[in-house]
Amino acid sequence: AMRNLLTIAEQIAPLDSSVLLYGESGSGKEVFARFIHEHSKRKDRPMVTVNCAALPENLIESELFGYQKGSFTGANKEGKVGLIEAADRGTLFIDEINSLPMSVQSKLLRVIEEKSVQRIGAVTPKKVDFRLIAATNQDLHALVQDGKFREDLYYRLRVIPLTIPPVRNRTEDIIPLCLYFLDFFCSKYNLNKSFSEEVLRQVQTYRWPGNVREIRNFVERILVMTPHSVTEIASIPEG
Repeated sequence: AMRNLLTIAEQIAPLDSSVLLYGESGSGKEVFARFIHEHSKRKDRPMVTVNCAALPENLIESELFGYQKGSFTGANKEGKVGLIEAADRGTLFIDEINSLPMSVQSKLLRVIEEKSVQRIGAVTPKKVDFRLIAATNQDLHALVQDGKFREDLYYRLRVIPLTIPPVRNRTEDIIPLCLYFLDFFCSKYNLNKSFSEEVLRQVQTYRWPGNVREIRNFVERILVMTPHSVTEIASIPEG
């Protein structure tokens, strides 16, 4: 399933069509966005990431669109370039776009359609050229039906939808992921450790609700919690 998904991602990477990535938290949406960017004609320009859930609602608009100097109380006296403008000629990755307030959704739609952005307090818009990749861990269509997400923006984003399956639906990936992160953290921390067959059996049967992010954190934790004298990790510590 992942090979097929990567094949599609590589196929669409050279295009400028908008991509909408679906996937649970920790499933690797940003990794896929980075893969698409690095295989695109924009790879030498930045990929600017916006996490809508991490930005306070009262700051999202100024962070995305930027503002002119003196636009509002507390604004930087020099003004500020917005994240959309910073992605000019590159890729704009908007994560957890389901958390974008309705008031900002209409402005983002205008940016996408007109390929221009207007800073807060500015009189004229500025042309921007970016490839948009959005990601969500929720069903946007259901949010549209509930009146919580703009229908026109939803269809504008959903030109190429890709769904990243959760780890529990691709159990054949669990051991390779564990071994990959084992090698990564052994190299990072200058360790020489391996997993026993019993540990690999246990990780294979666990459902990993936190997906790839949980696997990564688990491997790092078990490595640093195991005494340096132990080379083969034979059991999983509790907690």
